[in-house]
Amino acid sequence: MGKDFLYNKIANGIASQIRTGVLKPGDKLPSVRRLCEEHAIGMNTAKRVFLELESRSMIDARPQSGYFVSSTPYLQLPLPAVSKPSSMAKNNEPDELISKVYANMGDDHLTLFSISAPSGDLLPLAKLKKDIVHATRELKEGGTAYEPLQGNVNLRQVVAMRSLAWGGHLHEDDLITTNGAINAVSLCLMALGKPGDTIAMESPCFPGLLQLAISLGFKVLELPTHPTTGLDIAALRKAVPKINLCLLVPNFNTPLGSRMSDEHKKEIVTLLSQHGIPLIEDDIYGDLYFGNQRPKCCKSFDTEGNVLWCSSVSKTLAPGYRVGWVAPGKYKEKLLKLKLIHSISSAAIIQEAVAGFLRSGRYENHLRQLRRTLQHNYQQYVQAIADYFPKNTKTSRPQGGLAIWVEFSKDTDTRELYDLAIKHHISIAPGRMFTLQNQFRNCMRLCYGLPWSEEIKSKLKQLGTLAKRI
Repeated sequence: MGKDFLYNKIANGIASQIRTGVLKPGDKLPSVRRLCEEHAIGMNTAKRVFLELESRSMIDARPQSGYFVSSTPYLQLPLPAVSKPSSMAKNNEPDELISKVYANMGDDHLTLFSISAPSGDLLPLAKLKKDIVHATRELKEGGTAYEPLQGNVNLRQVVAMRSLAWGGHLHEDDLITTNGAINAVSLCLMALGKPGDTIAMESPCFPGLLQLAISLGFKVLELPTHPTTGLDIAALRKAVPKINLCLLVPNFNTPLGSRMSDEHKKEIVTLLSQHGIPLIEDDIYGDLYFGNQRPKCCKSFDTEGNVLWCSSVSKTLAPGYRVGWVAPGKYKEKLLKLKLIHSISSAAIIQEAVAGFLRSGRYENHLRQLRRTLQHNYQQYVQAIADYFPKNTKTSRPQGGLAIWVEFSKDTDTRELYDLAIKHHISIAPGRMFTLQNQFRNCMRLCYGLPWSEEIKSKLKQLGTLAKRI
């Protein structure tokens, strides 16, 4: 048994005891030495167990005293229900609601809990500006010339190199650069499907992906999704005869923040490959993990080129730069043809600048700080929700990403809450945005990409008061 698997197995066992109440908040855990004796493991493995649990905010380290079960409120707040979308429902896009919420994007007068992106205050803006200047000096003709169709070679090289962290083993020639991840997904959908085809997706799901699929004429089959472990594989297996494509966000999807296990990812890749169904994997949040190790991707288990892995720096470094990429596997030529038709070339200067930032090592330093900040923000949000929101409020427990899913009692309509909140200069994302069906009306997504402050705490308190009112 590998050490990585062993420490995770032990950590998961303790985590299960905490979640089920066998170990209660404030209980002291065995010492490192005692854990070594109980499980016949070395000191380093035992320490990794505690580090893993600490990274999940399940335990606290107290100097000279040891490790104790955390009293973090999310351990007491119940999880939202597993989604139960209808397989027979008509696709009913909430256009008006989506347009109303996203019209707020960039409005400095609002507290934007609705936008899933890190605040500029959390991004290395000054360093990025220097990389832009450097790129104009290094590129041919100052960056005014067209890039190769596949995109900036330096960017493709560094993305391929970084794929080793999640078992991707990509080569620069495996990648095509795009104008953000949504452009990558769009090219994949156009290359692989046609109007009338059925695409399987998680439910709830990012509105942009739902809108994109509908705009291209696809029928969307929403599948049950657990708020922690992700897509219900049994439901996918049952749906296989009905679908032509599958589009998933296995790592910290929005709005749930769920994360599929490696075993589930491998099973999904094998299942879809056996039936010749392409899998488009949106891994835009993969670098925003709260643990000690970046999660693997479905692409990690792809041996036949059937997984099209899409990602970008939009959620980690520079949302407005629109720099993304796709590793399309055996569908590479189809995507290149479409990129030529739709965009010819990517923005040379921006891609070169991002490549320089990723290659320098500054990106890893930035990610470490960003992950710590986001995890701290998440913990503060949960504390505020426990303190100020209505009783019986439920929350997801993301292990990474930018969003938390909040479920109220059935009689709470978050569209009404949105209208009330906007009058107080607070913007939320009502749950109905994240589905094409009549569900999630009592849910909302809150994004914790804003720097934590007393003002943010006050806005959450105000939001809780408004929720109680309705």
